[in-house]
Amino acid sequence: MPTDPERIVGDEDPAQLLRAHLDRVRALREVRLADSADAALLPALRRWQSQRLARTYADLAASERYGPATSFFLTDLYGDRDFTERDLSLERAYPFMAKLLPNAALLPVARAIELHALTAELDRALCRALLDESGAKSGITEAAYARAYRCCANRVQRLHQIDLLLAVGERLDKVVGKPLLRRLLRLARRPAHASGFAELQDFLERGFAAFKHMAGAGEFLATIEERERRILERLFAGNPRPFDLAQEEP
Repeated sequence: MPTDPERIVGDEDPAQLLRAHLDRVRALREVRLADSADAALLPALRRWQSQRLARTYADLAASERYGPATSFFLTDLYGDRDFTERDLSLERAYPFMAKLLPNAALLPVARAIELHALTAELDRALCRALLDESGAKSGITEAAYARAYRCCANRVQRLHQIDLLLAVGERLDKVVGKPLLRRLLRLARRPAHASGFAELQDFLERGFAAFKHMAGAGEFLATIEERERRILERLFAGNPRPFDLAQEEP
């Protein structure tokens, strides 16, 4: 299924959008720190999901053309790591970014933080469903994950998560072709590191470099969309092997 570059539309100002989702991420971080259930299970859930994604996209990761973009997606947009320093760096840098960066550069960052916030909300709901379903604190199984996923009953939010992931990729694909933005990013490297924004600068540079290397993201993003939508439908349908896309449907 081809991706639609205008799948996420709206009249929001990118700077205001970024500010709203940074506030959302901060609130979620405060809730997580106060929630013992999240502290017990969330790291295991993120490891499990990261390993699943690595298996699903092993072929793209091994590709010379798509490898860097796959790595960026699996580590910088969703990964088994703590994004707190990047988020705090973004909060500190926000006044400068809102004033100096064009909307074309702000929008993919805003969508990436929106994706991060939504993923954190979905992961928290999944943690609670896993605990309610099996009392698991670690050692998540495919069957337990699938049952908990269905118990959350959040198909609309899950579809929006896929759309946001694709929207980030589509926006990045557009902006890497703009020489002025690439030049601004290069010029920002030294002051960003000197001002304590190294984590944010490195995140932006990795995204730009990965998508510039790819020289066209259409096939890459269409592959992600097709696989993630198939997996979503298999999970909600109760398929016993929802992540095994090579398996024929019963």
